[in-house]
Amino acid sequence: MYALHHVQLAIPAGAEDACRAFYVGVLELVEVPKPPVLAARGGLWVRGGSLELHLGVETDFRPARKAHPGILVADLDALVQRLTGAGVAVEWDANFPGYRRCYVADPVGNRLEFLATDPEDAG
Repeated sequence: MYALHHVQLAIPAGAEDACRAFYVGVLELVEVPKPPVLAARGGLWVRGGSLELHLGVETDFRPARKAHPGILVADLDALVQRLTGAGVAVEWDANFPGYRRCYVADPVGNRLEFLATDPEDAG
């Protein structure tokens, strides 16, 4: 049996506050305290429901523009409203039968996909 514990995304050094404002402030995830030995490395961990993201500092940071987590949400429209209200550009994509989905970039350029089942398109 397999289950996903977390997804790690890289961030540049010093980007914690901008990422915290986005992931906690806009996405409404909860920051999880890191163990002290790991906290010394920087970054932050966030959680919402069964989703956990670890944002780790990478010295030679390059944003993930293709690779991305696909994050299921209960109310995609409400999330998109929060994102656009915060000035985040949303790119819709209708090419996944059975789902409504969109892409956004986090404050450091990492790609995130948000999706919800589409009851009108059972695929």
